[in-house]
Amino acid sequence: MDRTLFSGFKIPAASLQVFTGLAIVTCVPIYDRVFVPMARSITHKPSGITTLQRIGTGIFISILCMITAALVEIKRLETAREYGLVDSPDATIPMSIWWLVPQYLIFGIAEVFTMVGLQEFFYDQVPDELRSMGLALYLSVFGVGSILSSILVSIIEKVTSSNGGGGWFSNNLNKAHLDYFYWLLGGLSAIGLAAFSYFSRSYLYRRRTA
Repeated sequence: MDRTLFSGFKIPAASLQVFTGLAIVTCVPIYDRVFVPMARSITHKPSGITTLQRIGTGIFISILCMITAALVEIKRLETAREYGLVDSPDATIPMSIWWLVPQYLIFGIAEVFTMVGLQEFFYDQVPDELRSMGLALYLSVFGVGSILSSILVSIIEKVTSSNGGGGWFSNNLNKAHLDYFYWLLGGLSAIGLAAFSYFSRSYLYRRRTA
């Protein structure tokens, strides 16, 4: 993709991660000063919404992130085909890298709800004598998630490349299908959200301040 910011300067692709951080830094005060008071006036709860509702909202927003990523990838592949660059993996596709910014921003917003919600949940809901374990439980979520992600990627790579093709993760991104992967992640997240919503309804909070 075209990474040109202005004449003679190209931004590193990895620098797009900064938009996730910007979204988090921007949305946290908005959440605390705008969203929580509005939600509090409706739910009459000190925190506006419960920690589980906050986590669920983050999961939903992450689904929107995957949908956005899939649509942008479809657009990128269409542009590559339109300009005859499918067999030229090193060529610059005439499509601005700024198309990728929305998914990073949406991901940052999802982090505000999900990650902070998890921190609050494990801190507030673990027994007092195990309060010091809250951070460990919070970090264990990322550990398990990383392991499952690695397994999922390995399985997809093996299955999709078994017929001799490049698979979803081909070295030539113009022949790969990252869009399929994003759709799959969105679908898995939707299933996870449905299961989360079902089980969270029966959860009893230890403290009424939740």
